Amino acid sequence: MSDEAGSRAGDVLAFLVKSVVSDPDAVRIESEEKNGTLSLEVHVGDGDMGRVIGKRGRVANAIRTVVSAAAAADDLRTEVDFAD
Repeated sequence: MSDEAGSRAGDVLAFLVKSVVSDPDAVRIESEEKNGTLSLEVHVGDGDMGRVIGKRGRVANAIRTVVSAAAAADDLRTEVDFAD
């Protein structure tokens, strides 16, 4: 992430997702800030979406919780979406 606002949340998200997937080079995160909410969209390589989502969405929810805590340090709210 290059912009200052939300860079902590984006960096944490990138670290967590790259730690879970089998092809970390394929991870791409798009960000957009609107009205104090940082929207982050995660794209991963083929076959890695299941790893990121986890059983019953537990891994995805854990990632969202940690990213939300990181964004709180920057006084931001976050939305994390996992796209195919």
